[in-house]
Amino acid sequence: MEGDGPAVRRRSRAASARKRSRDRAQSRGACYPPARKRPSSGAGEEPQPAPSTPEYNNDSEEDMFGDYDSFSGNDSLLAQVDNMEQECIQSIDLTSCTKNMEDEATVEPSFGYFQLQNAKSKELIFCAAGNITGFRTEEENHLRITSQQENRTLEPGDCFLNDLPSSQLLYFEEMNKTSVDSRKSSGTKENANDMNSCLDKMLNQSSCHHNAEHAKINNELSLSTMSNLNKRESLKDHLKNTMTGNAKAQTPQVSRTKQLKEAVLSEEICAAKKTIETSSVDIGPFYGLPSKVKDLLVQFRGIEKLYEWQHTCLTLESLQQRKNLIYSLPTSGGKTLVAEILILQELLCRQKDVLMVLPYVAIVQEKIWALSSFGIELGFLVEEYAGSKGRFPPIKRRKKKSLYIATIEKGHSLVNSLIETERVGDLGLVVVDELHMLGEGSRGAILEMILAKILYTSETTQIIGMSATLNNVGDLQQFLQAEYYTNNFRPVELKEYVKIQDSIYEVDNKAENGLIFSRLLNFKYSSNLQKMDPDHLIALVTEVIPNYSCLVFCPTKKNCENVAEMVCKYLNKEYKNHRENEKQDLIKDLKNIGKGGLCPVLKRTIPFGIAYHHSGLTSDERKRIEEAYSTGVLCLLTCTSTLAAGVNLPARRVILRAPYVAREFLKKSQYKQMIGRAGRAGIDSAGESILIVQEKDKHLVRDLVNSPLENCYSNLFLEFTKGIQSLLLSLVGLKIARTPEEIYHFMCGTLFGVQQQFLSKEKSLSAITREALGCLIEKGLLKGKMTSEKEQKFQSNLEITQLGQATYKGSIDLAYCDALYRDLKKGLEGLVLESCLHLLYLTTPYDMTYHCRPDWMIYFRQEEQPVAARASSRHQCRKQVLGAANVKEQRVRDFGGNSVAGPSVSLGGKDRPPKKEAVQ
Repeated sequence: MEGDGPAVRRRSRAASARKRSRDRAQSRGACYPPARKRPSSGAGEEPQPAPSTPEYNNDSEEDMFGDYDSFSGNDSLLAQVDNMEQECIQSIDLTSCTKNMEDEATVEPSFGYFQLQNAKSKELIFCAAGNITGFRTEEENHLRITSQQENRTLEPGDCFLNDLPSSQLLYFEEMNKTSVDSRKSSGTKENANDMNSCLDKMLNQSSCHHNAEHAKINNELSLSTMSNLNKRESLKDHLKNTMTGNAKAQTPQVSRTKQLKEAVLSEEICAAKKTIETSSVDIGPFYGLPSKVKDLLVQFRGIEKLYEWQHTCLTLESLQQRKNLIYSLPTSGGKTLVAEILILQELLCRQKDVLMVLPYVAIVQEKIWALSSFGIELGFLVEEYAGSKGRFPPIKRRKKKSLYIATIEKGHSLVNSLIETERVGDLGLVVVDELHMLGEGSRGAILEMILAKILYTSETTQIIGMSATLNNVGDLQQFLQAEYYTNNFRPVELKEYVKIQDSIYEVDNKAENGLIFSRLLNFKYSSNLQKMDPDHLIALVTEVIPNYSCLVFCPTKKNCENVAEMVCKYLNKEYKNHRENEKQDLIKDLKNIGKGGLCPVLKRTIPFGIAYHHSGLTSDERKRIEEAYSTGVLCLLTCTSTLAAGVNLPARRVILRAPYVAREFLKKSQYKQMIGRAGRAGIDSAGESILIVQEKDKHLVRDLVNSPLENCYSNLFLEFTKGIQSLLLSLVGLKIARTPEEIYHFMCGTLFGVQQQFLSKEKSLSAITREALGCLIEKGLLKGKMTSEKEQKFQSNLEITQLGQATYKGSIDLAYCDALYRDLKKGLEGLVLESCLHLLYLTTPYDMTYHCRPDWMIYFRQEEQPVAARASSRHQCRKQVLGAANVKEQRVRDFGGNSVAGPSVSLGGKDRPPKKEAVQ
């Protein structure tokens, strides 16, 4: 530009003429000094410095324009913009005339600070300290960008979903799919908005990312604006057009109302934190949690008010002092809700991770689904550790806290990984459901290991245990160093009955033999039906269905399918008319899940409203059947005992087909768990259970219904290789204890240490520990030398070998680890791939060889066939040689994905115990 810059025409109207009549406007107007007119006497004249003005920052984007009624009404502001434009143009000319001089010119308009740096490059970079985020050269660009943001769909790959674990992501995808289907059926734009409205929290959590995108766009637009200065276009016009477009356009930013709600939620969380830290009984708006949690319980669960015992338990002084707690109530009493509130307190108020241990995969999946919605709304992650799912060690997150929901085996591997990475202190709370499982075989031993390691390695982690069937609570209290709370509350009355032949007796503990005659069955049986149904199941079932729901517990999975088919065969055809269309939809869904295939038993039974439920179903099939049962499409389920462990499928009547689980007679705790499914709160007004008994078992059943609950005893000693040896190996491997003295000190804190005098009267705890360590050294899993048996000391610290480390990290059964290593080592020398026989040998579980009786002629015929014929017959050979493949799959589903894995798996693999010793 040549010559003097054009003079700036300034308007003289007072800036306060168009202000709103508020006090804040007056204070803000004082921050805007009049713009200084730049002298135009020459290019070489040094500009006079502008008077310093205090910096002003406005944090509210909604108040971007201050308190002015319109941006065109503030003449002082627009005059300053016009003045600034001319100064920038003049500065460019000044730079072109003095190429060899470095000149920095700074212009300070009232609404921000703009700096002109590095004049040699002829680039102007505007940096605004206020809330004006950028200037756009064209209004259409802004509208296009805004439109793209508004039409942006929520996909699993979006940036704000990258942090979500697969369990929560699956929940989100299904919610998204449901919303899309709803939008297609209605064809309205409002449904499209509804799809994203339920996920506002997830969008809010990603606001920082969106702000970064806006900042990037604004910087690019600012540079574009500066390049257009050469065209002599007025910056004021661009500013007016852009602000007009911004005012008219709908932005995806959070509304002021939601910002206020978020602020209230944040304040309540801070208040809850302070309340928790003070250990006061008065714990704030909702037991130390934001009031939004109460709203979510109403929205997702329909729970408006807690039971009196729940309030008493949550306000216990021991909980406020963060002591460990065991509480026991009958089934359907609401134990889980108390645990969930404690979990939310830990996640939101104390900002610690939480581990929840559940007995079966199905229960883990149900709990994942139930809590994912809370995680999305309240900003924490729900991670599944069951079956093949779970990461070791878990991802360490700086902001969001995680709720790990795990089976017993996966929970043990998770705790080991946290101890190994020195992160066990991140666990603020461990919740164990069905605490009575401490006394159930090898799984009870693993559960005991979890709790003992947490007690020994972390003083800040709180442990909560709950169960409906606990007896020797004193031992458990001493083991967990916990307080105890119990109550007999049950919201729905449960009546227990026993059926012997065609007579039904009511269970009454006050009676002499515990049973009182109630009634006779009134159902006309033909001779043929009497032969097919000697236990009168059809008579008991038809008293309830189809208007009410019914569960029939069977001893085995095959018996479940047989009972379902038998009942359908003799039911009246009118049962097919009950919700017929919904049953057909259920069949179609199951076919889609099975990719066109459907179990023939289900195909015959579903039209009558009947289905079986056991671990032979896939997770998707099981979920769909449970959903149909919960909505009343299915009125009868025949199931195994695994359903009694907590899956929320209540019934008006529960029938126990026989007092057996497989071939073992029913325990009192198992009996209580099964009948507890009857009469669930909020669903039924009454509940009843009927145990079908044969004459030969009458005296056993009388003892069963009148006896107390079984005591819970440690299984560390009984399960020697899976118990105490496995525990000691992991203690040395994780460096929890390195000397016999430290190991003995650890063992004293276990449940076995508490009950040692009762469980092993012949040997002391020290002798048992020393014997187990000697076995581990002999197997080559540990390194260490004993001086003498009398001194009972080792010359140096114990160290774990590579084989030992691979064994405990892979959760390999110590009874088979040496054989497994030999088989794998031999397989490395020469793996025969000509047929599938060598692979079958390596993948057969060791503990299944006792149940497998191969036909050796199959091997002989396989070897005599030509190579081409062998390839075509491999599948048939595999089915004949190992008919136990389905058994393995079902065990994996039943017991948390940690049944017995094979030698074909890497020794360092996670969560896979051992495999088979093949028949030689």
